[in-house]
Amino acid sequence: MANTKELSVEDKLRAIYDLQLIDSRIDEIRNVRGELPLEVDDLEDEVAGLSTRSEKLKGELEIVENLIKVKKNAIDEHKEAIKKYTKQQETVRNNREFNSLTKEIEFQELEIQLSEKQIKEMKASLEHKKEVIVNSKEKLEAKSNHLKHKKLELDAIMAETAKEEAFLSEKSAEYQALIEERLLKAYTRIRTSVRNGLAVVSIERGASAGSFFTIPPQTQVEIAARKKIITDEHSGRILVDSTLADEEKEKMEQLFAKF
Repeated sequence: MANTKELSVEDKLRAIYDLQLIDSRIDEIRNVRGELPLEVDDLEDEVAGLSTRSEKLKGELEIVENLIKVKKNAIDEHKEAIKKYTKQQETVRNNREFNSLTKEIEFQELEIQLSEKQIKEMKASLEHKKEVIVNSKEKLEAKSNHLKHKKLELDAIMAETAKEEAFLSEKSAEYQALIEERLLKAYTRIRTSVRNGLAVVSIERGASAGSFFTIPPQTQVEIAARKKIITDEHSGRILVDSTLADEEKEKMEQLFAKF
């Protein structure tokens, strides 16, 4: 490609308009993907969060089940103690020993009641956790399936457009190398500040494309002469004449037609 210093103003205008056409085509490709990559990322985070929560709930379930076993074993121990104290009452020598054993039996019975109450509460907690786990599992399956479909959708779009986007990105870099730094910075600044990404536009029916502001006839003549870079005083966009624009569009259509 020619050195930037050797380019005439017309060559610069053609190069920067070509760059605009290439970058706009890349924008179109990315718009097809839209919010899909972000949606996939959000779904992946959500699925990971649900998986973590599901594992945590299973862990809590196991803890409660073990606690119930501990309480049941404690009840068995208390019952064995009652049997032992009751048998000892048969061989006591006085009322003081008998009453002392009676108090031990009462204490063991209270411990059994407390353990049974705790088991009942833990079983209720267990049932609730099981219900939550079932709901979490259903939600996780639904989100995982949704993620799977969205990934397939994104992969299909990526497969369809990846080569074209890579090719166009290379072409964009090539045309950027043709354009002097000051002009390229202006182009980039305008492109990032406007919603449609158009930094270079042609004159259509006496106004810059997409604008309602009329370009003065003298300015239109200067733009058509292609002797200097002219910008729209209202939007700051770089202006080219419609003939040049049509010629470059036709050239770029041939480039885009390869895909």
